[in-house]
Amino acid sequence: MAELTRRGLLGLGGAAVLGTALSAKRLTGLDIPGRRSHDLSIAINGTAQDAAANQGLIDAFRKVHPDIPVRIVPIQGADWSDFFAKILTLVAAGTAPDVVMVATEGTQLFADRLAHPLDEFVLRDKAEMKEFFDDVHPSLIEAFMYQGSLYQLPLSWNAANIYYSAAAMERAGLDRPADDWTWDDFHTYLRTMSKHAKGTFRPFFWTNRLWGGIVPWLYTNDTSFLKPSRYSGGQWLWKEFYPTQTGRSGGYKWTEPNAEDPKVVEAFEFMRSIIAETLGSSPVQGGGNELVSRFGSGVIGMTPAGGYWVYGLSQAGMKKTDYDVAYFPKGRTQQHQFGTAGYAIMRSSKQKDAAWEWLKFCVSKDGMKIAQKNPDSNSARRSHNVELYENTGPAHWKLFYDTLDKFPTTAPVPAPPQEAAVETALIKNVLAAVTGSHATMMNSLGNLQRDLELALAKD
Repeated sequence: MAELTRRGLLGLGGAAVLGTALSAKRLTGLDIPGRRSHDLSIAINGTAQDAAANQGLIDAFRKVHPDIPVRIVPIQGADWSDFFAKILTLVAAGTAPDVVMVATEGTQLFADRLAHPLDEFVLRDKAEMKEFFDDVHPSLIEAFMYQGSLYQLPLSWNAANIYYSAAAMERAGLDRPADDWTWDDFHTYLRTMSKHAKGTFRPFFWTNRLWGGIVPWLYTNDTSFLKPSRYSGGQWLWKEFYPTQTGRSGGYKWTEPNAEDPKVVEAFEFMRSIIAETLGSSPVQGGGNELVSRFGSGVIGMTPAGGYWVYGLSQAGMKKTDYDVAYFPKGRTQQHQFGTAGYAIMRSSKQKDAAWEWLKFCVSKDGMKIAQKNPDSNSARRSHNVELYENTGPAHWKLFYDTLDKFPTTAPVPAPPQEAAVETALIKNVLAAVTGSHATMMNSLGNLQRDLELALAKD
């Protein structure tokens, strides 16, 4: 999905909170080329070229719904925070789109302020929707629940798994990690790779961001920097579509900072030790797209990434045998983190029924095959991933979706309605925490706790 993959989602650096971004030049409906008031407007975070790439999907939709004219509206944000800020500006100006593509990072922001719940539509068309829910893991659905209601249908998603260089493993005489490998095993792998390193090789490389940064290490240590809890409700959906599931909720709830939890300290200390031994890089700012060429050239042994990387590595000239993937190593648990994306219907839309038809079509088998032809993200539909990865993916590509099945507690990245400010607080404090002394780390976590308290207090 150019705009549906984590490739775009991973660019979220959190540098600007929504309140700051809104002070920039106001965006209005006049900024949308060719906007016609009767069109169903679909906003994506992307360029005109990205919008044009969706023409096949629009054409297929119009064959089924010739009475619903559709226009893809490209709104280019520097990151997801910037994109969401521009949507908020359109809302304030009374020129909001009807439908918006929203990643996990913005799900609760939109559910809290901007999006219309899908409950009535899902129940109205439950016979038609059953096939979709049967093909989608319930964890992806729960990620789009908020206070008991469903606000999006997942199109694509990615968990943070471990990619490793086949050449680096062979040079070090290492076999593929076991599915249940541990932090200690990971540490041993890095030390062994380092002993056989050549040139500028670094056994482990990671970035400083919400998805794939410090969070996977927190999750696999049975904790997070925000205390996880869940909203009640949602049984209307679980009883109807997932009757054998237990323990599902009305959505994830992140309202309390948790940066000084001993298990958080333990995870930060582990990463600090990796860096101190020069086995891992200092976490760099940004989305990590530059890692494709570095990984492809063999100077990185391991790095966190999702299914979205398969297409990038293929385009960079890597063969499927040049690398492989493994589960994230186990700390106290082996809970993984993921992010997902899907369309949200805006509360302000006067075409909600038409918008629902667009959502339904996009998650249909035909719609997904048209929208996602390349292995540039995991499909929310279990069945579609075979088509995406069988020919291009690494030997163990099946673990992408199996992550949800094998580790039932796998959950979305922490993203409350104040996500932009929360992520800024996290990124601001991680680097010092993992590159300084133990005392510096503890001071940074104290600062993170304070910054999170301020972030969560913002409306």
